[in-house]
Amino acid sequence: MCSHYDPVLNAQKLKQHFGVDDLPPGLKPSLWPTYVGPFLRKHEHADVGDEAVPFKELMVGSFGLIPHWAKDTKIARQTYNARSETVHEKPAFRDSWRLNRHCIIPAEAIFEPDWRSGKGVATRIVRTDGKPMGIAGIWTGWKNPANGEILRSFSMLTVNADDHSFMRNFHKPDDEKRMVVILHEDEYDGWLNSTAEDARHYLRQYPADGMRVAVHD
Repeated sequence: MCSHYDPVLNAQKLKQHFGVDDLPPGLKPSLWPTYVGPFLRKHEHADVGDEAVPFKELMVGSFGLIPHWAKDTKIARQTYNARSETVHEKPAFRDSWRLNRHCIIPAEAIFEPDWRSGKGVATRIVRTDGKPMGIAGIWTGWKNPANGEILRSFSMLTVNADDHSFMRNFHKPDDEKRMVVILHEDEYDGWLNSTAEDARHYLRQYPADGMRVAVHD
């Protein structure tokens, strides 16, 4: 599971690797649940047939999905990851999944606890090739009952990693090993445009040799 990551906040990187721009200023360089960060979604007018409308757009939202029925934003502390096996049925996530609200969370790195020494050591993990990660997620909007403002939010999708030669080294020894779904670049548009049925194709492990510990990064 991933509760801490560094978002991509470099405008040039976002344009080069994700094809989006217009990043708002003032975002935090390292995020925990309830912090606000960038995510990509299919543009809300992408299907109108206007060539001037881009396929995807950059948004900002809370790390930790806040379903429409939530009374406040505290639930984001528990909804930052969504298990791919049960995302379609869990109350907090099922509406976003049913409505095909897929998103991509751009990340420079993720952090996971390495317990091989007997205690959890926060470890920064990056892609071996130096490119940013595009993490598969789901998003939604929540209306603040106090002022009527809409707050968007997102959750990272995860898969089992018990047999993953790299990610099985993280988390407590007796816990199930999990990892976020890291998409390949040629899957970005397909993921954003997929239906709930087609989306299952993307929910799989990222190759172990494509990930490394960032010792000196």
